[in-house]
Amino acid sequence: MSTVPGPLVRRLLQRDAPRVVIEIDGVAAAAFAGESLLVAMLGLGARLRSHELDGAPRAGFCLMGACQDCWVWQADGTRLRACTTRVVAGMRVRTAAPDPGDDA
Repeated sequence: MSTVPGPLVRRLLQRDAPRVVIEIDGVAAAAFAGESLLVAMLGLGARLRSHELDGAPRAGFCLMGACQDCWVWQADGTRLRACTTRVVAGMRVRTAAPDPGDDA
């Protein structure tokens, strides 16, 4: 029996949107073009990111852009709300804030 949790969301409807490749923490991942980044990321794993203070897994809270719980970052350091950001091919996303000294 595996102790690693699986995806938190499962897509129930067949999607006809094109599949695209995005990068999450340096790892290539497939997603559907136009779906929310939150759905794409939770469809691939059991967490969206880790809480900054205690490291607890976070998966978003309100799912509508009001609660501040689904922040992720682009490779250049720009913050994104995963629940209101649409997936586009070639996105490079980080689940932790980049260090100020990083050269993305």
